Amino acid sequence: MPRILLLLATTTYRAEDFLEAAQRLGVDVVVGSDQRQALADLVPDSTLELDFNDLSASTRKVVELARRRPLDAIVSAEDDGALLAAAASAELSLPHNSPESVATARYKHLMRAALARAGVPSPGFKLFSIADDPREAAGQVEYPCVLKPVLLSASRGVIRADDEDEFARAFRRILGILQEPGVLERTDEAAEIIMVEDFVPGEEVALEGVLTNGELQVLALFDKPEPMDGPFFEESLYITPSTKPARVRERIAGTVSATAEALGLRHGPVHAELRVNEGRAWIIEIAPRSIGGLCSRTLRFGAGMSLEELILRHAAGLELGDTTRERQAAGVLMLPIPRGGVLREVGGIGEAEAVQGIEGVTISIPRGQKVVPLPEGHRYLGFIFARGETPQLTEAALREAHRRLDIIIDEPENGRE
Repeated sequence: MPRILLLLATTTYRAEDFLEAAQRLGVDVVVGSDQRQALADLVPDSTLELDFNDLSASTRKVVELARRRPLDAIVSAEDDGALLAAAASAELSLPHNSPESVATARYKHLMRAALARAGVPSPGFKLFSIADDPREAAGQVEYPCVLKPVLLSASRGVIRADDEDEFARAFRRILGILQEPGVLERTDEAAEIIMVEDFVPGEEVALEGVLTNGELQVLALFDKPEPMDGPFFEESLYITPSTKPARVRERIAGTVSATAEALGLRHGPVHAELRVNEGRAWIIEIAPRSIGGLCSRTLRFGAGMSLEELILRHAAGLELGDTTRERQAAGVLMLPIPRGGVLREVGGIGEAEAVQGIEGVTISIPRGQKVVPLPEGHRYLGFIFARGETPQLTEAALREAHRRLDIIIDEPENGRE
């Protein structure tokens, strides 16, 4: 029976789906998490407490575990554990991406520099320090542009600016985000860098794939029907299969393959975000992990295999079987947080689920909790899932289901979020 170390941050949405996939496969899983698990003492070596920010110490802990009970693979569900998975796999001579390639993909400024050297279509960029004067920095860029911290994900802190005044406000807003708990504790130099990119117009798509010895296999291509023009860049609708022409789909896959090669990524899942305009595909982001949130639930392969099962099979060196995506179109709507405050209730769930094609509505933030919209926030209110005969019908069902929801958010205490 293959034995896999599965790295799961406590903030992940993916634990349930990965663990269910492991159970279906009969894979022996050790859960590595950034918090101690309740059953740690009852079932020795079934869990491992790890600090994802302390790469050296956590790598030693993984190696010590593997000496007691050998591992066949290490899989990280999210960005948090990707560097640790690479470093520990290298120490144990397991199939892996190099730590250098994962770091280059993880830190946006390193990625942009590598892509520029390789000639891969990617936005032009400049780097600024958090110590720089926002007004002076504003005079050094062209507009429109996009400001972003280089170490955050899920569009957190990503802001478009169309002139110098907007730039200065966005710069100061990002400084505030970098001072928030959980970010402030970061000690690496990336925590002090703000990157400014050229704004790339066009339609946005997302590609889900897997690398084997550097060869990319495309698993799914998602269209994003909602305009992604800013000032913030909240993900919303994902619909697959893509309605883009075959030549455009080929160009997208070619750009992702070239990106992986430029960064040195060679093994495991990849999730890429691109912009398409005038026949060109521009890489915006790439990560050596699968799609985030609960969005993977839109994907089924062969006779019903989940994306998580496919990833675990690939990691353990098992036969993948039929990786053809199901015939039906599928989609997800990530529920945006309309404003900050305290979530009191989400009504209309039954009415939303009654829409033809809707498979379910999942609210991922409990009632009574504080909700924070982008660019400061980094959580979704929930997810709506749909399937249909065509991408257009699937998109229409998701929009109608969203319209039927009644999201009630109370004002923050004292008028403050």
